[in-house]
This record gives sequence, C-alpha cells and structure tokens, in this order.
Amino acid sequence: MENILNIKTQKIIAYLNDLLKPWSIKDYAPNGLQVEGKSHVSKIITGVTASEALIDAAIAEQADAILVHHGYFWRSEEPAIVGMKKQRLKKLLAQDINLLAYHLPLDIHPELGNNAQLAKLLDIQIQRPLEPWNQQSVALKGRFKEPISGEALSQRIFQCLGRTPLYHSGYKEKISTVAWCTGGGQHFIELAASQGIDAFITGEVSEQTIHVSREMGIHFFAAGHHATERYGVKALGEHLAAHFDIEVIFVDIDNPA
Repeated sequence: MENILNIKTQKIIAYLNDLLKPWSIKDYAPNGLQVEGKSHVSKIITGVTASEALIDAAIAEQADAILVHHGYFWRSEEPAIVGMKKQRLKKLLAQDINLLAYHLPLDIHPELGNNAQLAKLLDIQIQRPLEPWNQQSVALKGRFKEPISGEALSQRIFQCLGRTPLYHSGYKEKISTVAWCTGGGQHFIELAASQGIDAFITGEVSEQTIHVSREMGIHFFAAGHHATERYGVKALGEHLAAHFDIEVIFVDIDNPA
C-alpha cells in the first residue's frame, strides 16, 4: 500500500492498465486516460458515466480525477467539440481534472468487473464464458446454489439493485442455470437460450428480445443499464483506495435507463 498524500497520475494509470489490460480487448472507445488533468491525485470520484452532473460532483468535492465506465470519444459519435461535449470538456479542463474511463476491460475483469460484481450481488456461481470459444466473453454463464422461481429472482434483483426489473417468464418453473451481461447485452439472449440455459439477465431490452424469450422459453430480466453497471467501477474505486491509500468517493447519479 502506498502511503503518500499525492500519487502521480501516471502511476495510477499504469496500475489500472496493468490490472485491467485494455490492450487485450477491442473496444468502442479509448480506455485509460481520456482527458489529462493534474499531475498528482489525492481524491478520485467514481461513477458509471462521465455526465455533467458527475463532473459537477467532482468539482464540488475538489477531486483531482474522475474514474468511470462510460467515458467519451465513442467510435460512432460526432467528433466536433460542440454543445454538450464542449460543456463537459470545458469544466474538466478549467478545473484540471483527469478523466479515466474503462469500458469493456471493466465489464470482463474476473473480480472487479461489472459481470463479476453482479454475480456476487445476486449470489450466482460463475461457471464459464457464455461464448465458450471466447475467454474474454462479455457475457457469462453460471448457476444458483438452489433453484429459484422467476418471481423470486425478480424480487432478489429488486432488493439488490433497487430497481424492479422488466421480467418475462420462461417455460421452466424453477431457474437453476443463468446467463447474464450487464448494460446493453440483450443480444446475447438467443445464444443463452440455444444452450438450454434457464434464464438471462441484462440491463436493457429490445423489442425482439421478448419474442426470443417467448419463443425459446427462456426467462428474461432487464434490470437497467445503469443499475447493472454501478458495481464494477465502485469496486474498482474501492480497490484503488485500499492500494494507494487515497480518498475515493463513489457518486451514483440517478438514471432510470
């Protein structure tokens, strides 16, 4: 454990890159340092998305860095720095705040990742990647220690995440096996159903998702993109705080999506 009031920003970035290995997976946005700020860090704000509200919270806390799951500079977004993007970047640069973001590398981390943390919350025993050919599969397969009804699992999700999931019942009365992918992973449902898995949990739902659930008989739960992805960045921040002995504050900006 470091015992220094201010840690070099580059030391934190190097540690995170070594921990999450962003070079090992192809992603939709740059991972790591996205906006350069102060050269030293003593306080970090963590959150799901680098929204203006999270930036305002970091400014209020006089933080030196923000660490998020959803950062900026996505592959398909307009590159011009105007409007909302200008306002966000203006505040970061004016206050000299570092912005660090880890997307898929945080989803797949076996201990601190979004999927690993959701499994821990819902008491799921992780077995393997949902895509058996891909050891970096974003979706996972597991099972419950004891079979559980769909209604009981829906209630467990509500109790753990603070959000009532959209639930569509499958054929089986009890759920033993389950696949899941936090955030926008609804497209994995057909793969899960084709493997005979009893239930699939994700954040979002598309129109066709319910048809797959109906026609392939798999229980489906959409528990919210934000709600299912709070826990990876929170765990990562707690890990950094313990390792570097610096202040890390998780700020949950409400988002019903």
